Amino acid sequence: MKRLLSFVVCSLITASFLAQGHNIKVKISGIKDTVCYLAGYYGPKQYYKDTVDVDSQGNMIFKGTDELPGGIYSVVLPDKQTYFEFIVTEQNFSLETVKGNQSEMNEKMKVKNSEDNRLFFEYLKFISDKQILAAKYRDVLQDTTGAKTPEKEKEARDALTKIDEDVKAYKAKFMETHKQSFVSKIFRTSEEPEVPETPMLENGQKDSLFPRRYYMAHYWDGVDFSDERLLRTPVFHGKLSRYFEKIVLQHPDSINIAADYVVEKSKANKEMFKYVVHYITNTYEKSNLMGMDAVFVHMAENYYSKDQAFWVDSAQLAKIAERVRKTKPTLIGKRTPNVILQDTTESKWYNLYDVTAEYTILYFWDPSCGHCKKETPKLKTLYEKVKDKGVEVFAVCTEFETPDWKKYVRENDLNWINVSDNPEINKNAVKYLQFTTLESLNFRDTYDIYSTPRVFLLDADKKILAKRIGVEQLEEILEHKLKK
Repeated sequence: MKRLLSFVVCSLITASFLAQGHNIKVKISGIKDTVCYLAGYYGPKQYYKDTVDVDSQGNMIFKGTDELPGGIYSVVLPDKQTYFEFIVTEQNFSLETVKGNQSEMNEKMKVKNSEDNRLFFEYLKFISDKQILAAKYRDVLQDTTGAKTPEKEKEARDALTKIDEDVKAYKAKFMETHKQSFVSKIFRTSEEPEVPETPMLENGQKDSLFPRRYYMAHYWDGVDFSDERLLRTPVFHGKLSRYFEKIVLQHPDSINIAADYVVEKSKANKEMFKYVVHYITNTYEKSNLMGMDAVFVHMAENYYSKDQAFWVDSAQLAKIAERVRKTKPTLIGKRTPNVILQDTTESKWYNLYDVTAEYTILYFWDPSCGHCKKETPKLKTLYEKVKDKGVEVFAVCTEFETPDWKKYVRENDLNWINVSDNPEINKNAVKYLQFTTLESLNFRDTYDIYSTPRVFLLDADKKILAKRIGVEQLEEILEHKLKK
């Protein structure tokens, strides 16, 4: 009895061991005695996961004690350029094909023990045939030899429409027949909402806003946010980036609302949550579009905390918090932090908030900075055009040592408000607080001045209208506002 029990236990352990990990057998006829690579998607990019030896018959085995996370992977041939893609939902299966280009390898693919891959390559073969057919009709439309006639053009357009309809019908039937397949999830993720006919309003006119409202409301309908395997395909990232780059109105308030909406959906899976939060935060922190730092601040304040951003350590969280601290005071729409500093005579203090002007140009610069030497004369020219139209310049020199600044101001007749600090004021700050503020004396930190020049356009209430722009952009913005 003991021996029988021991045998059963050992058998169970062995079976359990064999069930763990991954074992993917691949044969590519036409290559031998070399190496191939396993690559996998994360977002839009592929990363190498493994390298295997190929025997004289073209056989290779990708195996390991850990399961491969589900998604789309690639077998990359020795040239590191030719590859074919496949699906990982099972951990033990085999693929066999013949060396060629991607289409040829897909066409000749044989699959064992993987239903998802059987369906995947069936679809790829169907698409390849349709692409070949479509290419013929596109050639007709692009013909420049003069052989194209209106009849041929119509025939080609009708044929391309039919091909598009065939592909849509194929996918629809596929998703209905194989509802639980991962391939169906990929299809559903890539689908676009079909907007119904626009309804009529009570006044008898069509609701012109309906199509966009409907499209926005149903954009994410087909996406299963609980399935992190979608992160390891290029499809989810493509849908996410298109949503924020093309669909959502490019204004911080609109983006923040959309961000909260998608993040809430992503909470169905912690890896989805991580990806979505990181993508939105990183995208808008690096954005060159003016005002998008407001999105970064919104994301950091709402989602980067110890109990949510599990992928970020305490040191990184501290850096993000510091970045928010420096960025938040100068977001567009906020009243800019005040600056109270001395003029070139070091006898008079100028207060930014006391400047009476319809528009104030707040200009941080350094006379020894090469870029400043190019921008300052441009600003001087612009100032001469607009100074009698309710525009003032409040120029702050960022250098401690001021002789060069004073000389430059004098020689170039910079007849706007010129202020700066100096070593004496910084060394004895307490003594001067009766005239100014710590916020003003720390203006480099307050305004996060890490390079010059820096330009801010303020309204009459000293709210920020524009920032981090060149003089050419400043002139365009001012011209538009002054016309109003």
